[in-house]
Amino acid sequence: MNTNEIMVLGLGLQAPWHLKSQHLDMAKNPHELHLKIGAERGSQYPCPECQRMCSAHDFTEKRWRHLNFFQHHCHIIARVPRVRCPEHGVRQIKVPWAREGSGFTLLFEQAALTLVREMPVQAAARIIGITDKRLWRVVFHYVSQALSQFDFSEVRAVGLDETACKRGHNYVTTFIDMEKSSEPVLFVTPGKGKETVRDFKAALESKGGNAANIAEVVCDMSPAFLSGIREYLPESEVTVDWFHVVQKFVKSVDETRKLEHRHTPLPKGTRFAVLKGRKKRLTTTQINALDALLEMKSETVTAWKIKESLAWIRNAENLEQAKERIQVFIKKAMKLLEGSKYTASVIAALETLKKHENRIIQRWGIQKQ
Repeated sequence: MNTNEIMVLGLGLQAPWHLKSQHLDMAKNPHELHLKIGAERGSQYPCPECQRMCSAHDFTEKRWRHLNFFQHHCHIIARVPRVRCPEHGVRQIKVPWAREGSGFTLLFEQAALTLVREMPVQAAARIIGITDKRLWRVVFHYVSQALSQFDFSEVRAVGLDETACKRGHNYVTTFIDMEKSSEPVLFVTPGKGKETVRDFKAALESKGGNAANIAEVVCDMSPAFLSGIREYLPESEVTVDWFHVVQKFVKSVDETRKLEHRHTPLPKGTRFAVLKGRKKRLTTTQINALDALLEMKSETVTAWKIKESLAWIRNAENLEQAKERIQVFIKKAMKLLEGSKYTASVIAALETLKKHENRIIQRWGIQKQ
């Protein structure tokens, strides 16, 4: 097998296309391997509309970036014809190695997308030697293609949550299908407020879904989200995710610790000792800090004990028991906090729990169904 045959095999060329020449341009840095592809004079090509074999009308030279050949950048160059179809007139043919309008081969784009799945676009672009702007165009094309195939007509329950996408107050909100265990993501949009629910509704209905069919929305206790759900998904019931309940109390423990530490030094390692769950693996320093705290009359310990007691609610077996446990929990916690100086955030968390009690206990009703 000669060099040309190896190249043809690697490129997957089929008649009438064949490799006409190859040239390594060592004046470029990095070096460029140019593979010139063509067809024999008089060859016929399929009309892109009806696939009828037609003669060439004229030719335009085009160039595509291909996968590297060893360390060399590889480019495919070909004179691509327009054909004259008796039915459809003059049409530009589609080459088998690249999509229409792209400056990259299909194999190059496949490799690029594999990298993008594992790292930031800018890093992937640097590795493959193109600008991130060009790579973003490839990503947008295939994402749009995938989105066009989505069907939201069966979506009945969604979950939403915001996350920081970079430093500063830059957020994106993700909507998922709660009934899917794999590939549940439905929609992602910038921001974290009421308008994200509006944008989701528009995307839902553009893909065959119906806002009136959304029976349940799982989210945190954000007033903006709740307001958006009332306005744009009015037929749905809101279930507050238990993770966000715990998160609220974890933050309140940390606030209490910070305030108390300003006036009364707390043991080294206190911060993560009280933020981690009781069953999480603690370091020796954290274990010692927790033991020392438990011997102190510390408001941080009181806040921590309240946070740890949430597990008692979480383990309720049904909706009625969960409701009863939340009421008992709030009553006992408020009694423990009487006379405290630094636990305003814990009291606020308890008030939030009471305010959203009905939305929180719905998760037990769902489990029972």
